Amino acid sequence: MTSVSKNTFVTLFLILVLLLMFFPLMSTFNDILTRIVINLRGYAFIREVIVPFEVRMVAVILTVLGFDVGVTKEYVVLGSSAPFIAEIVWNCIGWQSLLFFIITAFIGLQGDKYTNVSKIKALIIGALGTFWVNILRIVVVVLAAYFFGQSTGLIIHNYGSLLAVILWLFFFWWFTYSFVLEERS
Repeated sequence: MTSVSKNTFVTLFLILVLLLMFFPLMSTFNDILTRIVINLRGYAFIREVIVPFEVRMVAVILTVLGFDVGVTKEYVVLGSSAPFIAEIVWNCIGWQSLLFFIITAFIGLQGDKYTNVSKIKALIIGALGTFWVNILRIVVVVLAAYFFGQSTGLIIHNYGSLLAVILWLFFFWWFTYSFVLEERS
């Protein structure tokens, strides 16, 4: 394994350790970041475009799984006689996952060891994979809350989501170094 790939895995492991160590403080930090983004009006595009798109994606998956699903701008509604309503807000769509991906990509793809085409392939695979992990993460949280209650959904939202993203990134970088990145000749 090359030093660049080792650095990427070390970075992922450090992110995981730090996140688990400081998880209680993360909600406070997340609130601070949220306030900053709201004050900068940076959330408007996410709230108006990205959230409704992701809500529809979640609804499609739930429909394929056999659920009676309705959607509004930021709500997924399961069932019709006694509906279960799950709110998906702009702050829960996975921007933290994207941030983790960008940090690891910056470290994992630095230097001139790999071809630019293979780096672009890795970025596309990573971005799409991160997107789908986030969509599936939201589906799992909605289903957990639907079947097991809001508390269970919240635990999976807070802890399971973090672990799912870290596991995805470990898999992604293993796959990328093994099959996608091509060394320059």
